[in-house]
Parts: sequence; structure tokens; C-alpha cells
Amino acid sequence: MLSYVIRRCLALLPVLLVVSIVVFSIVHLTPGDAAQVMLGPNATEDQVERLREEMGLNEPIFIQYFAWLGGVLTGDLGYSHFMHANVTEVLFEHLGPTLSLALLAELVALVIAIPAGITAARYRGTAVDQGFMIAALLGISVPSFLLGLFLMLIFAGGLGLFPVAGYRELSDGLGQHLKYLVLPAIALGAMQAALTARMARSSMLEVLKAGYMKTALAKGVSPALRTYKHALKNASLPILTVIGQSIGTLVAGAAVVETVFNIPGIGQLIVNSVERRDFVVIQGVVLLITVSYMLVNLLVDLLYGVLDPRVRLAK
Repeated sequence: MLSYVIRRCLALLPVLLVVSIVVFSIVHLTPGDAAQVMLGPNATEDQVERLREEMGLNEPIFIQYFAWLGGVLTGDLGYSHFMHANVTEVLFEHLGPTLSLALLAELVALVIAIPAGITAARYRGTAVDQGFMIAALLGISVPSFLLGLFLMLIFAGGLGLFPVAGYRELSDGLGQHLKYLVLPAIALGAMQAALTARMARSSMLEVLKAGYMKTALAKGVSPALRTYKHALKNASLPILTVIGQSIGTLVAGAAVVETVFNIPGIGQLIVNSVERRDFVVIQGVVLLITVSYMLVNLLVDLLYGVLDPRVRLAK
């Protein structure tokens, strides 16, 4: 198992290098003068030139890259002249709301998707199965921001059960914290719930048709035991893949939902940074999202080896 973990970790190194090059290149090769945009149209040429000098924008592009990469390796993501703070500090300030939203949205997705997928597979071809699949299709089709607006209109504006927008820290109390996150979490997690439910149904159907499941049926094993003990474990690898991908997608896709519900998270930070061309913050946010996505997929790969020994023994 240890050799499997080491192999998977080493495989991330070239990917991280390529990601750093892509992130840096996309931001720096964008047309326009970043210093001029950050200072505004009323800035003088001397002010613009001074900012270029401070940020190292007058250096060749490869020197800028290696300087930035060296800072990243030491935990220094740069300094935002617009926000007058280190990028690392800015990211940590905005990371909490995004993590809370993403984890709650993933919890909502799993609570809905796993039972729905299993039930649809057990009652394949019936009205129950068709009802779940229609609901999954609707979940995939409706964009998260549109669903968020509907939820806001009905449950916040109409019924007054939840706040319309805003965010409360966990220090203000768990109840208040969750009250402000329920609607955006449902809006963000609905599509992932639909995708996970469809995958759970497909995976369960394949396992339920296997020979050992027929043997368990012939031996008189109860339907619940066959489904949840034997079938679900063997169907868990594809489901786990979708869950791992969905966590990264939720973190990256929270920008629109955070903007709709006015949540001061990473998504809103990157939207504001793009508008003011604060490329140092953009690089840090994109790198953070990419690394988190890769770490989640690494965790999924390691869980593969735990659930199925054949994975870690494969050459």
C-alpha cells in the first residue's frame, strides 16, 4: 500500500509543474497592461511605470515565472497592490465560506443521490425509477444560479424561512451559519446530486446482474442485505469517482452561486479580481482550486486501493 501511495504522489509532480505554467501563461499573456488597468485611466505614466517596476512586470516573462514559482514553493503567492495584502492571507480570509458552502452542498448531494440511485436501481423500469430519473434530468438541466434565484424567491422572499442573501461566520453560531448556507448549498448541490444519482443507478444495475448476486438471492439473503452490504460496496468505485470530481467542481463552480447569494468566498474573490485585473490574486486562486482538485482526486485514488486491493496491486 505504501508503494502505491508513493507512486500516486510522485505522479502529481509533473502535473503540478504543467498547471503552474498554464496558470501563469494565461494570466500574463492576456492583452492589455495589468498595471494600467489596476491604477485606472487617471494614473500618470510615472505611476504606471513605478507599479510595473514594483511588480516585476518589466522583466522577461520566464524570469517573472521562475520568480513567482520560487515564491509559491516557499508559500508566498505574491502581494496584491489593489487589496494591500499578501495573496496567501487574502485566500485564507475567503476560503472559509467557500469550504463551508462546498461541503454542505456535497452533503446535500450525497443525502439525495445515493438513496435515490439505489432505489431507482432496485425498482428498475417502474414508475419509481422513471420518477427519479426525470428528477435527475431536471437537476442536470437547471443551472445553479437559476435554481438559486427560484429558491431565493420562494423560500426567502415568499415564505421568509431563510435570509435572502449574506453570510454569517461559524463563530456566530452553527444555526445562523447553516441558515445562510442552506439555499445556496441546495442550488449548488442539485446538479451534482443528479449526476451522482445517475451514476449510482448505473453502477448498481451492473452489480445487481452479477452472478454472485444471483447466488446470494438463491441462498435466501434478504434484499436489503444484498443491496447495502454486497452490491453497494462493489458498486462504490464509479460512485466514488463522481463524488471526487464533484467536490472539485463545487469549489470551482461556487463563483456564480456566491455572487447570487453575496457570499464572500473564493468565487466572489476571483470574479472581483478579474474585473480589476488583479492578476496576482487570480493566479493564487486558480492555483489553489487546481491543487485542491488534484488532492481530492489523489484521495479518491487512495480510497480505490482501500476498497479494492486489485487496484494497488496492479502494475
